[in-house]
Amino acid sequence: MSITLERPQAREGVSPAGNGRAGRLPPSPKSTAETGLDATMLADLASRLLMQRGRLQLNRAADMLRLPISVLGDVFENLRRQKMAQVAGHSGVGSEVAYELTEAGHGFAREAFGRCQYVGPAPVPLAAYQAMIGRHSIRHQRLDAATVRAAFDGIVIDPLVVDQMGAAMNSGRAILIYGPAGSGKTFLAEHLAGLLPGEVAVPHAITAGGEIIQVFDPLIHEPIEAVQTDGLIRRDVDERWQRCRRPVVIAGGELTLSMLDLQFDPSARFYQAPPHVKANGGLFVVDDLGRQMVSPRELMNRWIVPLDRDRDYLSLHTGFKFVVPFDLALIFSTNLEPQELADEAFLRRFGYKVHLGPMPAADYRRIFEEACADFGVLFDDEAFDWLLVERHAAEGRPLLACYPRDLIGRIRDFALYESCMPVVTCDALDRAWNTYFCTPASGESTAGYPRSQPST
Repeated sequence: MSITLERPQAREGVSPAGNGRAGRLPPSPKSTAETGLDATMLADLASRLLMQRGRLQLNRAADMLRLPISVLGDVFENLRRQKMAQVAGHSGVGSEVAYELTEAGHGFAREAFGRCQYVGPAPVPLAAYQAMIGRHSIRHQRLDAATVRAAFDGIVIDPLVVDQMGAAMNSGRAILIYGPAGSGKTFLAEHLAGLLPGEVAVPHAITAGGEIIQVFDPLIHEPIEAVQTDGLIRRDVDERWQRCRRPVVIAGGELTLSMLDLQFDPSARFYQAPPHVKANGGLFVVDDLGRQMVSPRELMNRWIVPLDRDRDYLSLHTGFKFVVPFDLALIFSTNLEPQELADEAFLRRFGYKVHLGPMPAADYRRIFEEACADFGVLFDDEAFDWLLVERHAAEGRPLLACYPRDLIGRIRDFALYESCMPVVTCDALDRAWNTYFCTPASGESTAGYPRSQPST
């Protein structure tokens, strides 16, 4: 599934309201018991790391598993007492002591790899994940009118739509944005991500039912740099967690119901969390609703319980079922009319339905002029008026937000090709329009081929 992260940059002078400390990490565990993991899982993880890396210093291993040196030292010493590992040489002291597997340890590690091939930051218990999501829940955040309006200041959009979306984001219910293609629905949804206040703490992995589930995804989660004191990174926090900006997941027409379940790799024998779990604490946008391989009704039915109860139920391949938080702002975007999706009873499940459509000529001109400035194209009033009358009005094309940049981009492209100054003229707009809407230009054959030349 294609998942993209498009986070608008925070606008200067805008500070969304909310608890900026929501992503504070828990304290570093002081013992193996405080990790919340059983001794078998820790031993398996450590032995797999040593088998994969060979001889390894304790401090380096601690960095890889994101565990304190004191805690991992206890794990390695336990392996050593069981003749599974040994100190490699005697040059190292303290955190620099190196370990390697014994012959018996290699056999133990092979068995551990047979159970699971995950090698990475140690997981956190499911209960700790549930508690952390509750601490930085998006339900606790509130957007006020002043913040939302300031964030959209300078962006050409109907103020009524801005206020509707601000209120909808506070509702905690699913939002449906509908309107014709190119009206700015996806842009609006993505831009809202920049308003989400606070931070989240994302675990690299969690464990449930004795299995490991990878949660942190570098394609989705945007880390926040660790706090530094006197040039040193603080080590008094549990580094199995990563401070991140609130995530944004955008899933398109490729979304299927199976993608909303745990993804088990039978070769690696561990799981990937589904996209809505990775989006916890943030925004999940289902783009092009109605174009998926699954019907909108099936998709919404899958999320009826999560939306009502703020939790979802997942199952391991072993049959073990468990609960995960469903803590996100869920936005659906569609080019279809709501009535084409389902009946009224179904549509009531959307908390808010926000329409985006054609814009007034004055707003359309603003976007057009901004596009000219961005592309370095010289704007012309008469040519723009010609476009409104001779193309939009004559052909019944609505004034949609996507058109100006697309048309101006074509004018720039042709100017680069012909090594001339990019200027908005009637001829330049006509050529851009014809290549954009696939209409034959004046003098062309309708088949799209040059006319045949008379034989000589």
